[in-house]
Amino acid sequence: MTRHLIHYGIHFLVPILIGLWFFKGDSFRVILILLAGILIDIDHLWAIPLYDPDRCSVGFHIFHTYWAIILYILLLFFKPTRLIGLALVIHIIADSVDCLLM
Repeated sequence: MTRHLIHYGIHFLVPILIGLWFFKGDSFRVILILLAGILIDIDHLWAIPLYDPDRCSVGFHIFHTYWAIILYILLLFFKPTRLIGLALVIHIIADSVDCLLM
């Protein structure tokens, strides 16, 4: 139970807190962009079985591969893609923490 609270807390609370704390004038838009990072979980639909509570998604699912993670980190270095990169990196951090807590 604690593992899931931490995992989903990072997925949902961290983007909201970052948006409210660092982007006061544009927080709603930033929060929506950061929460949209969850969309990379679409790759879970291609896995068999669809849901496995004991599977680490990092390194397994296509959008959670190490090559994809490198791309997400690179997005942080360019202003037009910085928020998207941040959203994806937050997502990967949440999933990595989940893997560590297994």
